[in-house]
Amino acid sequence: MEIFPVIDLSKLNGEERKPTMEVINDACENWGFFELVNHGISHDLLDAVERLTKEHYRKCMEQRFKEMVASKGLEAVQSEIDDLDWESTFYLRHLPESNLVEIPDLEEDYRKAMKEFALELEKLAEQLLDLLCENLGLEKGYLKKAFCGSKGLTFGTKVSNYPPCPKPDLIKGLRAHTDAGGIILLFQDDKVSGLQLLKDGQWIDVPPMKHSIVINLGDQLEVITNGKYKSVLHRVLAQTDGTRMSIASFYNPGSDAVICPAPELVEKEEKESQVYPKFVFEDYMKLYAGLKFQAKEPRFEAMKAVESTISMGPIATA
Repeated sequence: MEIFPVIDLSKLNGEERKPTMEVINDACENWGFFELVNHGISHDLLDAVERLTKEHYRKCMEQRFKEMVASKGLEAVQSEIDDLDWESTFYLRHLPESNLVEIPDLEEDYRKAMKEFALELEKLAEQLLDLLCENLGLEKGYLKKAFCGSKGLTFGTKVSNYPPCPKPDLIKGLRAHTDAGGIILLFQDDKVSGLQLLKDGQWIDVPPMKHSIVINLGDQLEVITNGKYKSVLHRVLAQTDGTRMSIASFYNPGSDAVICPAPELVEKEEKESQVYPKFVFEDYMKLYAGLKFQAKEPRFEAMKAVESTISMGPIATA
């Protein structure tokens, strides 16, 4: 059985840099996921974020979720549910403008912790994108510049809790999908599992680890890398015991960013029959909103239909 890739980022600073970069490259090519330890975010901050997130769920979200379950009669379902997920969520926006002060029911210490956490994740995302550039042979900063629209890029967090489910065989915590955006950084519960990815036709568990950050690649990186790196189907299984915490932060292109394969990664003979389209990120997101739980390939094909209307100059990397 293959071992899920766990990467110690501290090894980039010494003699093990080359093999560590090779593991990152292999994870991007063959898994679309990897898990980071020694990533530079303090354990004290992670512990505070986890504690405050779980407290907020108990105080402000748990009862609402129970009322939703009761109103839909979900505890008594007899057949598989395929149009909703067994999750309680709220969303935070960090870039281009934060909405932290607008979210009701957040205590001040939680707001401060999430603001600090977002800044740390933003730095980590930018570091990872440059590591990917290095492995791909792209100029440093290329991927970040590719993500930037006229107002910069988009960065936000989905805070989720997956409560105990009486019918986990009939209701998914989160149905299978690929992520639409760029690079995703997940801080997940280290005790309650449930996240799985699809590899070679088999569902594989993403192991819960204390203080780790799980990374996965979105559809936009698949396009920009011309398919060298892939976004991968993943899902969350509902569990009968325990509430699973999931804090997923999405480092995405700006809404008007034009996304296309990096010219350096397109073979000369490919240029006439390019597999991946060129499109405006916002247009892709509008399409994705209705097709999230379907295959990504038809989304790429649909974007080809509007490709001829898009003009784009070279990405500045200076």
